[in-house]
Amino acid sequence: MTLTSPAEDVDVVAARPRPRRGVSFRDAGPPVALVVIFCVFAAISSDFRTFANVQNIMDTAAVLAVVTCGVTFVLLMGSIDLSAPGVMGTSAIAVALLVSNNRNDNDLGLIGVLVAVGLAAALGCLSGLALVVLKVPSFMTTLGVSAIGLGLATLLFNGVQPNIDDETLASWAVDRFLGFSLLTWIAVGCVLLGWLVQRYSRLGRYAFAIGGAEEVLSLSGVRVAPYKIAVFTLAGAFYGLAGVMVTSQLSAGLVQAGKGLDFAAITAAVVGGTLLTGGRGGVLHSAVGVLLVTVLTNGLVQVGVSPYWQGGVQGLIVVAAVAAAVLPQRRRNQVTK
Repeated sequence: MTLTSPAEDVDVVAARPRPRRGVSFRDAGPPVALVVIFCVFAAISSDFRTFANVQNIMDTAAVLAVVTCGVTFVLLMGSIDLSAPGVMGTSAIAVALLVSNNRNDNDLGLIGVLVAVGLAAALGCLSGLALVVLKVPSFMTTLGVSAIGLGLATLLFNGVQPNIDDETLASWAVDRFLGFSLLTWIAVGCVLLGWLVQRYSRLGRYAFAIGGAEEVLSLSGVRVAPYKIAVFTLAGAFYGLAGVMVTSQLSAGLVQAGKGLDFAAITAAVVGGTLLTGGRGGVLHSAVGVLLVTVLTNGLVQVGVSPYWQGGVQGLIVVAAVAAAVLPQRRRNQVTK
C-alpha cells in the first residue's frame, strides 16, 4: 500500500474530475451580457462598431486586464487587495528612472523593467507577510502597503517628472501586431499565464481551496501561510507590470499611474463572476468582466452619456452583479458581514 501525505491527498482531490453539470447562469451570464451590450451599442452608434473603436477598446482594457489578473488570485482566497495604486506608482517611477530617461544616465532596458516588476512583487510580498504575521485584515494591510508604495514613488519622483527615451519600452504602446498594440498582446499573455497558474499549479488550486474552505485545508496538513504570501507576491508582480505599461503609454513615470485601478479591477472581477467571498471564478471570468466594463464605458462615451453618469452606472452594475452572485447562497448565509 502506498502512503501519501495530506498535502498530496488535497492535490489528488483537487485534480479529480468532477461530474459534468449544465452551465450555470453565473458562468454564462457575463459573456452573454458582453455580447448583448456590444450589439446594443453597435446598433445605436455607427462609430462604435468600427474596427478602429474595437482597437481602442482592446488597448484601453490592456492595463486593467493585467491588474485584474493579480486582483483575481487575491479574491479567490476571499481576501481584498487595495495596494495596486501604490505598487503601480512605485514601479512606474522606478522603470522610468532605470531605462533611458531625462533624469539620469541609466539605460538598463529590459533589466530595468524586470527590476521594477521585482520591486512591485516585493511590495506584494510585504502585504502577504503583514496578513499572515500580524493577522490584520487584508484590506487594511494592502491599504497600508499602497500608502508605502505611494510614499516611495513620491521620494523617487523628487519633484521632477522622469520622461523615458527608451525606444523599446515606448514601442509597446505604439507598435502593432495584427492590428492591436503590443500592450494588448502583453495583456493577453498575462491572462493566459494567470489561467495556466490557476489551472495547473498547486498555487492556483490552493488559492481556490483557501477561499472555499481554509480550515479544511489547514486540517489536511497544508501550511496555508506561504501560499497566501505567494499569491500576494504574484499579484504585486502583475501590478508592477501594469505600472510599466502605463509608463509606456505616457512615455513618463507618474506617481498616480494606478489611481482608481484597484476599484476598477475589483469591479471587473466581480462583474465577470469572481466572488468576493472566494472559492469561485477565475482569471478568464475576470477577463470577461474587464471587457464588459470597458465596452460599457466606451459605449456610453460613444452615445454621449455624461462622465458623471458613467460612474453611477458602473456602481449599479457592481451591486447587481454581487447580488446575483450571492443569490444562491442567501439561505445558507443568514448573516451579512
